[in-house]
Amino acid sequence: MTGAWSAGRIAALLGLLAAGVLTGTAGWLVVDLWFPAGLALALLGLFGLFLGARIALGTGIGVGAATGGWFLSYVLLGVPRAEGDFLLGSSGISMYAYLLGGVVLAVMCATISLPGERPLSAARNAG
Repeated sequence: MTGAWSAGRIAALLGLLAAGVLTGTAGWLVVDLWFPAGLALALLGLFGLFLGARIALGTGIGVGAATGGWFLSYVLLGVPRAEGDFLLGSSGISMYAYLLGGVVLAVMCATISLPGERPLSAARNAG
């Protein structure tokens, strides 16, 4: 799906933004619940979302939309509530590991070169 912006492409980007919010919310909540296993589970969910976005749209813009939704969930969960407490506490290293791991996975999936995207070699076509 490389090319012009169509209605389907915009709808896919909005869907990936929503999927990023949902995956991020689930990930942020499960990281603090079960620290070592929850962190691995949350990062695997993010990797699946980011790689699926990259494959579905064929460019890094899909990963950017999913990452935007994931970060939006972090911002929304980190805002203090009316009671004065936070839904997402910053206790321990788990939140920072998930934040850093998610950024690394997003950059990795946005810059990966998939097998179908490689340019053809001129030497291979000549023979």
